[in-house]
Amino acid sequence: MLRTDLEFSMLPQPGSRPVRWRIADGLVAYEEAVETMEREVAAISDGGDELVWLVEHPPLYTAGTSANAGDLVQPDRFPVFATGRGGEYTYHGPGQRVAYVMLDLKRRRQDVRAFVTALEDVVIRTLDMMNVRGERREDRVGVWVRRPEKPLLADGTMAEDKIAALGIRLRKWVTFHGLSLNVDPDLDHFSGIVPCGISAYGVTSLVDLGLPVMMADVDIRLRTAFEAVFGETTGET
Repeated sequence: MLRTDLEFSMLPQPGSRPVRWRIADGLVAYEEAVETMEREVAAISDGGDELVWLVEHPPLYTAGTSANAGDLVQPDRFPVFATGRGGEYTYHGPGQRVAYVMLDLKRRRQDVRAFVTALEDVVIRTLDMMNVRGERREDRVGVWVRRPEKPLLADGTMAEDKIAALGIRLRKWVTFHGLSLNVDPDLDHFSGIVPCGISAYGVTSLVDLGLPVMMADVDIRLRTAFEAVFGETTGET
């Protein structure tokens, strides 16, 4: 269910400038992405305009601050990057939309839980516009979809797959890193890790769910959902 109350509102203060919306061309090296985020976060902290940067990466694994070395099943398969975001191991690669969200929560709401919930809302709203029901779970970060066509889990509950991951970091209340939404990545690439340290559930994508959508179409819906939760954007269309 989409939130309709203001419990987790992350709209900016009145009079705030729109968030810059930028879409990268081609695949962006992870090192370049980190360097760009560091530079942008410093500028935002000094009063610059906020930014959402949409990218795709070449195949790689990232290790969050809670990563367990045993969850890196195939350490030689793709490059592995240690990162300062929260969370465990995750995969990035072509066909996956990564949204690096750099916002100053001092201009919005200084509440990390509210920010994470708002990011989940952005994904859930995006999926809803494509007739996919995304859901959050109290004990698992990210966005999940039920898979009634799959066998029941060992405990007798319905199978669920993860379609979007979240991992964030804050510096002086400015956010960076963000979310990744599986549009049409190679799902076998996730087998080199235990995604987010969770082995009982699978991973899916929009195409895996039977939706042959293009990345540009997803981006349009993602922007609409972001503006509903975080406010006006400006920049690329």
